[in-house]
Amino acid sequence: MTNDYARHMENVRLKDHIFQWAQRLFLLSVTAVTLYPVLWNILSSFKSNPEFISSPYSLPTSIETDNYYRAFQAADIGTNFLNSVIAVVVLLVVVTVCVIPCSYILARYRFFGSRLILGFFMAAIFIKATYIMTPLFLQMNSLGLTNKVIPYAVLYAVTQFPFSIFLMTGFMRTIPRAYEEAAMIDGCGNFRILTQIIAPMARPGIMTVCMLSAMAVWNDYPIALVMLTDASKMTLSIGIASLYIQQGYYADWVALFAALVIVLVPTVAAFAVGQRYLIQGISAGGVKG
Repeated sequence: MTNDYARHMENVRLKDHIFQWAQRLFLLSVTAVTLYPVLWNILSSFKSNPEFISSPYSLPTSIETDNYYRAFQAADIGTNFLNSVIAVVVLLVVVTVCVIPCSYILARYRFFGSRLILGFFMAAIFIKATYIMTPLFLQMNSLGLTNKVIPYAVLYAVTQFPFSIFLMTGFMRTIPRAYEEAAMIDGCGNFRILTQIIAPMARPGIMTVCMLSAMAVWNDYPIALVMLTDASKMTLSIGIASLYIQQGYYADWVALFAALVIVLVPTVAAFAVGQRYLIQGISAGGVKG
């Protein structure tokens, strides 16, 4: 009996060991498949055009930094980069000012229609701006707000409200009410409780909402394509698309790869800095939402 049990436990440990190694191999395979195009793009951005055409999958024999200069010069990437930065800053201000108090009210107060409002925001998550692009454009155009970066950023911020409020509401429900009750005893009003108690404690959720919204507007293509048709107002995604068309005629593919690296770096940097808050915020908002 003892030998049978020991043999059984040995088989269980062996199966667990095999399963763990299978998991590791699978994750390594997925990582390699995901990272390979990114690494290939970075390496190709340092090649010359003849070298890229003759051996696209080899390592660069020399570092051609001039590709990045041509990317800035050919497609005016500097202007596009500045427009994207402005759009991100405006969006973060609008999202922070609007989403935090709305989420706090929906998470803490019960009033007539509160559940209906929250349900409306949850339903609106599935309504993408591309589905209502025509009425959006007609309304923005009638107000004279097309070809302007700030109105575009405000519009895009509004499209981020449903998911952001849903996520922040779930996160704020995880904060114990005892902190607010203690603050009220000390004489704090609702505004001070929100700004000095709730907002600092909800920092992971706020960082998550800000990061997701910023990355969304940074990579946005369809709304920017419709709302920003003036070359001087285009964001990076539209500038890169224009550069793709131009380099298709000039066969300057390495400049296009350099431009793609320029777009990629801020996104990777933002995720590397805020990944801890991102995981915390999504986990807490998903569990309690």
